[in-house]
Amino acid sequence: MSDIAQQIEHLRLAELQFRLASAVRLASTFKTQPRDLPIEWSHGKHSVRYDEIALSEDDADYAARSLHRSATFLMAVAMKDAIRVAVHDPKTDSDADVRSAYQIARLIRNAFAHSPFDPVWSIDLDCRDRVFAVRDLIRLDTTGLHDQRFDWRNYGGPLALLRLSQFVRAEILRDAEPPSPVIPMPRKVYMQQGDLILMKVDEIPADAVPVEIERLPDGGLPLGGGHVLYPAGKSK
Repeated sequence: MSDIAQQIEHLRLAELQFRLASAVRLASTFKTQPRDLPIEWSHGKHSVRYDEIALSEDDADYAARSLHRSATFLMAVAMKDAIRVAVHDPKTDSDADVRSAYQIARLIRNAFAHSPFDPVWSIDLDCRDRVFAVRDLIRLDTTGLHDQRFDWRNYGGPLALLRLSQFVRAEILRDAEPPSPVIPMPRKVYMQQGDLILMKVDEIPADAVPVEIERLPDGGLPLGGGHVLYPAGKSK
């Protein structure tokens, strides 16, 4: 396998892990994620019992959020390595998108690698007070970011990194996307915006608790965190 082909496989795997972690996080939030583990598990000279590794629902939900975050940043690690293999000197490449893709991936990778559970920006002197952007996919303005804690708004969030990974595969490594397998539709319909998750139901559950929410002047229902719910068909 060539170096380029290997990097393509690494990027595809990183994207698959992100997609799986997204599904696990959603299932953990709605308490439908299986948490079965072996009654006894041995590997090499070590063994554990079920009660040593079993997860409570709260543990699973907490770990799922961390797993999703780690899978997101792993894409940045894979992108940085892939670009270095495909491009001789990505920092000075003639293509601005290549330069920006490399610097964004590298800066995110550095912060994650040095502090994976609480990333902090560590911006090189030659990258401070600059804007790195790749088309309309992702934008990182490093002004004032050095030594600041990560915030998804700095770079656009997990889906921006997924799109950047796809860009690196297709445009820099020249990956030919394989045919998509036929995947059945989910049993339940979810809509997600940021960390807000909505699930479609056929009727109001019997244990639903009524809440009083004052409508906005335009008829919307504020849900908190900047999210607003509008009637079907209303353009917002």
